[in-house]
Amino acid sequence: MIRIGVDAMGGDYAPDAVVSGAVLALKHLNADERIVLFGDKTRILKILVRENANPDNFEIVHCSEVIEMADNPSKAFAKKTDSSIAKGFIALAASQIDGFASAGNTGAMMVGAFMAIKQIPGVIRPGIAGFIPVSDNKLNLILDVGLNPDCRPDVLYQYGKLGSIYAQQVLGIENPRVALLNIGEEEEKGNLVTKSAFELMKDSTDFNFVGNIEGHHLFHDKKTDVVICDGFVGNVVIKEAETFYHLLKKYSPENKSIERFNSENYGGTPVLGVNKPVIVAHGASSPVAIMNMIKQTREVIVSGLCDRLKQAFM
Repeated sequence: MIRIGVDAMGGDYAPDAVVSGAVLALKHLNADERIVLFGDKTRILKILVRENANPDNFEIVHCSEVIEMADNPSKAFAKKTDSSIAKGFIALAASQIDGFASAGNTGAMMVGAFMAIKQIPGVIRPGIAGFIPVSDNKLNLILDVGLNPDCRPDVLYQYGKLGSIYAQQVLGIENPRVALLNIGEEEEKGNLVTKSAFELMKDSTDFNFVGNIEGHHLFHDKKTDVVICDGFVGNVVIKEAETFYHLLKKYSPENKSIERFNSENYGGTPVLGVNKPVIVAHGASSPVAIMNMIKQTREVIVSGLCDRLKQAFM
């Protein structure tokens, strides 16, 4: 039995959007896959009744506290021990669930990941990966997208390794091309960090490094499958890509290809480099986004990604 833990109280529209999204996700799960909702049991049950969903199809872990979006992540995680995020990570650490996902306080999710399940030995700094649509059926992976605004060259090198393994295990790409995002394709281009990272990457046997790429290479699949950058740059890039959707939808609402830029279709972003599957999603996630967050968590669990990463860093 696979148990997917979900923070029912996390997000701008929780618990309504989260529970409704969990109901939608049920249709995409197998008989041996179970959603475990962490949150206020009374409120969760009321929403399930409203959605005409059978409560027996879910496991519900009652939590009396909520880590709010405005809370200090470290203090809230330490003090609100009966919160949905804290109890979710306790269950994940105890292997009572196989993965944990939330659209709530991202900082608290990171604190939980580092304190409760910890980073994989050998990983200097875990990162958060995002997705860039490049065709009707292809995505590029990009990391980091906000966890580490400043990165040393050796951290960027490890992102290449983390991203390559994710692309293999979850996206099914046999020999992923890994590229370093830069201001030019030439080896000597960039700042001190990217130049040093290039030197580390160019002779790597850990992944298939294809060199530098520029910003205009991001949205097609001619050059790379995995894009490496620090969290400052990656966060700007991923938010720019998400904004494309709203701009393009405004002028061409019937164009189905534009839906590839809709962040709701991806649900959330995986934290790479920690010992167990953790997925974080937008605070403004709708039920559809929550459904996709749950589906993505299931994919990461089933792929055995975390075990593969542990092997790679032994």
